[in-house]
Amino acid sequence: MDKWIELVKAKMKELRITQVVLAERLGMSQGGVGHWLTKRRQPSVDDMNRVLRELGMEFLEVMVVIREPDTSTEEGLRLAQKYNPYFRYPVSDWHEVGEVREGDAGRYELTDYHAQGDAFWLVVVGDAMTAPTGLSIPEGMSILVDPAVEAVPGKLVIAQLPGSSDATFRKLIEESGQHYLVPLNPTYPKTLYTEQCRIIGVVVQATIRF
Repeated sequence: MDKWIELVKAKMKELRITQVVLAERLGMSQGGVGHWLTKRRQPSVDDMNRVLRELGMEFLEVMVVIREPDTSTEEGLRLAQKYNPYFRYPVSDWHEVGEVREGDAGRYELTDYHAQGDAFWLVVVGDAMTAPTGLSIPEGMSILVDPAVEAVPGKLVIAQLPGSSDATFRKLIEESGQHYLVPLNPTYPKTLYTEQCRIIGVVVQATIRF
């Protein structure tokens, strides 16, 4: 909500649109718009999208989000996140994902995550990461992969197994000094992580649209 308000206010200032003008475009009172922009009332997703449309901006989407915390302290990055809260990354394909970044005829998706590397989206296929309880990332969810994030035990990763050009989505864990790629679905077997395995990137965000 805070980012939506910042985005709307910044765009209104850029276009020199007052609350009165915006309210007229929306067919509502200035007070109603003011309540939204001061957080006295919570607009619905449809209303948020109506406002963005009137300002000539992309639609927002309702998302369930799993994200890596941003630990950067650089002033420039903080300002970029404050005034440009959305970033665009390409949707890739599971085949040869380590080399292909454009995927899907140049399709892109927006997010407020500021990637450390050349991040890209994948759409989850299959139920290997669908868990009966706890964290579950079912088929159809979009996952954002950042190749520059360190892959340490406990992270969800995209990996490439020896002899395969396709990528696989698993959780990296450590047991008795060994590393394994483990599915969240307990009906699937875990795989020993060896030097021949390649970590393509760490999953930093997962979203699903309603």
